[in-house]
Amino acid sequence: MPGADQLQRNDARRAAQERVRDRLAVLLAVNSGATDAIGFLALGGAFASVMTGNMVITGVGAATADGSLIVLAVSAIISFVVGCALGARLAGLPQSGDPVWPAAVTRALAVQTVLTVMLSVVWWVTGPERGETVRLILLGGHAVALGLQSSTVQRFGARGLSTTYLTGTLTGLVVRLATGGGVRSVGRNAALLLGLIGGAALGAVLTAKAWALAPLTQLVPLVLVLALGVVLPSGSRRFGRTTPS
Repeated sequence: MPGADQLQRNDARRAAQERVRDRLAVLLAVNSGATDAIGFLALGGAFASVMTGNMVITGVGAATADGSLIVLAVSAIISFVVGCALGARLAGLPQSGDPVWPAAVTRALAVQTVLTVMLSVVWWVTGPERGETVRLILLGGHAVALGLQSSTVQRFGARGLSTTYLTGTLTGLVVRLATGGGVRSVGRNAALLLGLIGGAALGAVLTAKAWALAPLTQLVPLVLVLALGVVLPSGSRRFGRTTPS
């Protein structure tokens, strides 16, 4: 049985690792924002991760009898669901003895990275004048990638931590501030939102001004997350899981 000092050191170490995890989650939000911006601007006007938006687009398409709009949005929704299922199978559910960064998360994000590399090659080969079918394939592929990321992040078991659908993150930020939580209590939420916005802005600029560089806004964050995240599990297996932050 570890003593009080050892438990305190373990808690401090885990808290430090959770801060690193949260910073890596911001990089994933950058990837998500960039991917959604690229999809919206260059792949037909639907989203790769914002399924609420795609459901609205589906409704608009149905109301206006725009079959192509319906196909686009529904394809993205189905692809996202497939990605979520894949991520859930690869990453699994939170476990009581999990380290801060489970190895299954790294494996799942590696699959997302490989998929994103393949989609980037298609982007580069087909060029900005790519046809409708290629755009649909790219959008669907990116929806699979972000669906995979969405369910993978759930393995952390950290309450309120998301890197794709951030309406809940925004809601949590406002609720904490409105109930006197203070600025420090919303630091992670604010960083995730800024990461998403920054990634979207960068992805949009490069899509419009330098299309060949746009995939780098997706790939670089993923590579950084894999490179930095891989060092976390071995340092945290020696002590148990604390209450999710």
